[in-house]
Amino acid sequence: MDRRAFIAMTLAAAGLPIALRAQQKAMPVIGLLGPGSTNPPGPAPAAWRQALSEAGYVENQSVAIEYRWAEGRYNQLPALAADLVDRNVDVIAAFTTPAALAAKRATSTIPIVFVIGEDPVESGLVASFPRPDGNLTGFGRLNVELLGTSSNCCPSLFPRPG
Repeated sequence: MDRRAFIAMTLAAAGLPIALRAQQKAMPVIGLLGPGSTNPPGPAPAAWRQALSEAGYVENQSVAIEYRWAEGRYNQLPALAADLVDRNVDVIAAFTTPAALAAKRATSTIPIVFVIGEDPVESGLVASFPRPDGNLTGFGRLNVELLGTSSNCCPSLFPRPG
């Protein structure tokens, strides 16, 4: 499974198309939350935009994206997540465990899609794999290993064990 299919599947799992159609807003809004900079070195934001495009959503035409980057200041993630909640985004995409945890603490109603490099159960994001409960869904390193994703996909997000 390639990276775009993986991300598109994540969005579909979060119910993004249903959430976007159900809103009364002129344009649905996705909040992207991460600990990096406004120009992150990884492929994640570009891959999200590509997956959205393939699903028929074009940034600033049929969907708006609110970017919140902590610029390496992890202590800013809770405030950035709260800002996305205050802006009433339709879904939050969180890159890394600290970003996902900040989003989880900020809302229990807005869907959160996470991409992390560790086990989401051990990190406290979800209750269990069979019954995650709450408003979070996504992928951690365990899921990537189960799917057989290439190790050169996102080495900073999914480090190889050992």
